[in-house]
Amino acid sequence: GTQAMTALGALAVRDGLYLALVADLAGAMTLQALRGISEAFDERIHALRPHTGQRAAAAHLRRLLAGSRLVTRAGELRVQDAYSLRCMPQVHGAVRDALAHAAGVLTVEANSVTDNPLVFPDGDVLSGGNFHGEPVALVLDYAAAALAELGSIAERRIERLVNPQLSGLPPFLTRNGGLHSGLMLAQYTAAALVSENKGLVFPASVDSIPSSASQEDHVSMGMTGALKLRQVVEHVRYVLAIELLCAAQALEFAGPDGLSPACAAAYRAVRQVVPPLDGDRELAPDIERLAGLIARRALPLDESIPDPVAGAAGGEGGGEAQGGGEG
Repeated sequence: GTQAMTALGALAVRDGLYLALVADLAGAMTLQALRGISEAFDERIHALRPHTGQRAAAAHLRRLLAGSRLVTRAGELRVQDAYSLRCMPQVHGAVRDALAHAAGVLTVEANSVTDNPLVFPDGDVLSGGNFHGEPVALVLDYAAAALAELGSIAERRIERLVNPQLSGLPPFLTRNGGLHSGLMLAQYTAAALVSENKGLVFPASVDSIPSSASQEDHVSMGMTGALKLRQVVEHVRYVLAIELLCAAQALEFAGPDGLSPACAAAYRAVRQVVPPLDGDRELAPDIERLAGLIARRALPLDESIPDPVAGAAGGEGGGEAQGGGEG
């Protein structure tokens, strides 16, 4: 029903908004490990394409990179960075905008009446269709697609970290190349999660199947969308954990002393739960600990996290025996 899909959706979108901030942080650490160019985040660039999320992501990246001695200028090492680095404001920002739209719809829904029939103060009892989940179902699919993109671009940054032809760092970020696999399989895991997300984000809302003797002949399938969105959120959390793992290891070679103050604090938070990789070891516990760090919101981020359902007063909706609500 609409209450359940709204509740799950609100929790998932709120987690997604936090993951967008974590993606900025992980991306800023990766950019420094790869000696990336910070000019791509110049405020003047983003003022010329003033999408709200893009400007917010660019501003956040500038704060995260402030004071770094690892960032470079155009022409110093290369003319420009790959898209997964240079276009972080555009991609991360578009994800923020999509999630903000979803949060707005969910806020309206959580403060709406979806009972059927509706009893009005003047005594009228009217049957309608406020129980239909279409407004929620559509934005849940939109949010899932957006978050899948957040994982997709992060996986490409992971690849740049572990690939010596792209990074200039030791293969798979191990000091014992040829004998040890390093973080090779961590990138495999990220790639598998991103690939699985591609199947999960096929829109649930384009499906419908009739029930109740075809009285309920068009339904939103929003609960399916909510469950899929929750899974995408979980996958992206693990992809970002892997990026943090790889970025921190890359910084062992690039030199963590040159990090910006904001990212140095994040590097220390990572190192409190995961030591540097000196030799091959099982990576699953490392990834799990970093995913837990993200889930607990224990990373040093200075941004407040918007709550799309703050102050929302939900009610228990229901329906008539026929045409009453989505199941």
